[in-house]
Amino acid sequence: MNDTPGWASPGSAPSEGQGADVPRPSEPVAGSGLAGNWSPTQPPGAQWSPPTAPGAGPGAPPPGPGSGVRPQGPGWGQPPAAAKPGVIPLRPLGIGEILDGAVSTMRAHWRTVLGFTLAVSVIAQIVTILVQRYLLPEPAVVDPNATGPEALRQATESLQSTLITGVPSMLITLIATLFTTSVLTVVISRSVLGRPVSLADAWAEARPRIPQLLGLTLLLTLMSAAIMALGLLPGLLVGSTAGAGLVVIGLPASLAVLLWLMVRFSLSSPALMLERQSITTSMRRSAKLVTNAWWRTFGVLALTWLLTAIVAMIIAIPFTIIAVVVDSSGGDSLLFDGSMFSTWPYLIVSGIGQVITATIVYPLSAGVMALLYIDQRIRREALDLELARAAGLPGYDTGS
Repeated sequence: MNDTPGWASPGSAPSEGQGADVPRPSEPVAGSGLAGNWSPTQPPGAQWSPPTAPGAGPGAPPPGPGSGVRPQGPGWGQPPAAAKPGVIPLRPLGIGEILDGAVSTMRAHWRTVLGFTLAVSVIAQIVTILVQRYLLPEPAVVDPNATGPEALRQATESLQSTLITGVPSMLITLIATLFTTSVLTVVISRSVLGRPVSLADAWAEARPRIPQLLGLTLLLTLMSAAIMALGLLPGLLVGSTAGAGLVVIGLPASLAVLLWLMVRFSLSSPALMLERQSITTSMRRSAKLVTNAWWRTFGVLALTWLLTAIVAMIIAIPFTIIAVVVDSSGGDSLLFDGSMFSTWPYLIVSGIGQVITATIVYPLSAGVMALLYIDQRIRREALDLELARAAGLPGYDTGS
């Protein structure tokens, strides 16, 4: 089912005969002398002590620098370090190692990662700017002197205008994220094995899975919209004070359900790309991997979101200030009628900042998602052994 080395899910291949070559204890031979034939006279038991390194007796001098021998403390020595053919050690990972692995992949394959992400970000931003400039309606005008019902009406129109103008940008960002996730997941899978990867190789491997990844993205988006509609629609239909109370109750409830489901299905994309599963099977795989690890998965994703938000804010603030200064309409249009958002100077300068932000944020988010998936499979399914075999590490080969 899966021709990618090391990534097949458990149960995806026949298991008959897999343990045929595993050595087992030999059966006792009749008459070979078993328990009951011992001599009645036995030597006294000796005092047992832990093994020591050569030359580590009572009178031996301590090892000198450069000797290659670590001083041994009381008890057993430290366990051997895990194999690391690529950007992560093949063992359960900590949060810091997951983030470091994503950054290490960006450094090790910067031409492939940053080149592809930059190209996708530039195209997406050009399309976004053209849509905002020519297809979207003018922002609603807000009168700062309006009071009472008129101020409420203007605020409502401004909110509706913001939602309408934000939908095309969100869809374009969704498509850009889909393309970058597909390619960068392949890059991560190669970097874990310590294998080189070019943009052409990554694209050739990711391209057949893009339709399924698009279907998964649309399904999760529709699921999110349906949950939010179920939480808000009763209150909006009832109206008045009772409707407002229903909205206050339904909105937090729908957000909580949505958050739980999104974390539960957060590993669907890596499962779909690396295991070459169907959409529904990938969602079931994600739910299985996240079971009993929901809070840890949520913590990693929340920390990643926080870091990417900080990076985006650090980049966006100076470019927004420059855009406001460069634009000739001044700050009044930004505060009251929002017309600055559709002027060429503002769109171009802020667009450059958004391209830089996306070029950094997309690889980090995709890398954390893929490495979190790998970490959960190592914890639950001993994927580290399969990856060590796929990487060709000595001592892990299946041949005897």
